[in-house]
Amino acid sequence: MKKTKKLLNKSQGKFIIGVIVGGLIFGSIGVYAATYFPSNQTTYDNTASGLQSTNVQDAIDELYGICLPPKTGGEAILDDVDIVTSGDGLYADEYEAGKYTYKGVNPNNYVTFNNEEAGWRIISINSDGTIKIVRTVSIGDIAWDTSNSSNWNRPTSLNTYLNGDYYNSLTSTAQGQIVESTYYAGAVTWANNDMQNQINEEKETISKVRIALPTLSEYIRAGSNKSCKTFSTYQSNYSTCKNFDWMFMSNINYLWMLSPYSGVTNVVLAIYLNGRVYSGSANTTFYAVRPTVTLSSEVKITGGDGSQSNPYTLS
Repeated sequence: MKKTKKLLNKSQGKFIIGVIVGGLIFGSIGVYAATYFPSNQTTYDNTASGLQSTNVQDAIDELYGICLPPKTGGEAILDDVDIVTSGDGLYADEYEAGKYTYKGVNPNNYVTFNNEEAGWRIISINSDGTIKIVRTVSIGDIAWDTSNSSNWNRPTSLNTYLNGDYYNSLTSTAQGQIVESTYYAGAVTWANNDMQNQINEEKETISKVRIALPTLSEYIRAGSNKSCKTFSTYQSNYSTCKNFDWMFMSNINYLWMLSPYSGVTNVVLAIYLNGRVYSGSANTTFYAVRPTVTLSSEVKITGGDGSQSNPYTLS
């Protein structure tokens, strides 16, 4: 939906309202009609203004943007990005009102964070305007917990590392952009030596942390193939489903999720290099880690279009 811009110029206590239609301008002071060149074809010297525009219409657009209060957080992205229902792009989340999720093979959800150009990607824009992002590549292979516990709240050694040494390695600007968030691990219940065909988002609630991992639900819901939207349908067709999921990484043997098996104290879920959901002992040391963080709703989007070559920039 295009937004309508209204321009009000105040002169000697009267408002002038101009409407440009096919090159004709009609004014409210007096009665007149005159033909003009379209405003986007009329150039002028704009050096004195300090603005960048070189024609009338661009100047109006630029001044309009300057006069509006700056949009921050997810609101800024939602203001410029069309919501889609198929293919790559930003979708209205079907599970939570006011939330939007990036889906598809390679949507334009790249962002520069911690001075890492296109080093992170947007998972979702939350209903409160915060933005959840995940690192584009792994920070390395790390055990979930050296004591072999799947209880992230204990906290595990990975939790301690991510919210300690790793957090402290981020720039001060990046640290200031992160807010603590409650995570839902999306546990899968263990039954008859196999996974039940469901993901229970409320089963394992993670206490508020600054840095965590993607959940299995987020991984599956990042795919745009509508026949792969549940755990059971994804797991049955993983070789196809992975091809529609930007979060899948074919160059990683195993990728830790935040999701454990419910009722099993040392088993955590992971994504194998063929796209299938696997499980591993929490003390396994050769599973990769892609941190996730939630950015404050006050973070400003200062540029970019979300593509890998022109990622969103923040301040």
